[in-house]
Amino acid sequence: MYEIFIKTHFSSAHYLRNYPGNCEHLHGHNWDVEVVVGAETLNEIDVAIDFRDVKRIVADIMAELDHINLNEHPAFSKANPSSERIAEYIFSKVRQGVEPFPGVRPIRVKVCETPGSGVIYYE
Repeated sequence: MYEIFIKTHFSSAHYLRNYPGNCEHLHGHNWDVEVVVGAETLNEIDVAIDFRDVKRIVADIMAELDHINLNEHPAFSKANPSSERIAEYIFSKVRQGVEPFPGVRPIRVKVCETPGSGVIYYE
């Protein structure tokens, strides 16, 4: 198994509905994101997937989430935009993005809202 990863970030605001504390108020984060995709085989030029392709897929997702109030994003209209749900959302979008690449699938997505705390989502 080969695991290919990229690290990136985005900035956005959110609040957690029904949260018993300060996070129920609108506040922002500089979210750090790590995306790992995997493949069991290599293609004809001995790579699983080009880093540029992974970066492009993830950059499109980051552009969608960057500098917005996440609570206003359709994916979070009912679910809280918690780190857990954000990681799950990114994972699902990466899955769609790698579909054209045979044998490549998402492995995990790590989302950190601070340098010392975050979530890892995988299936």
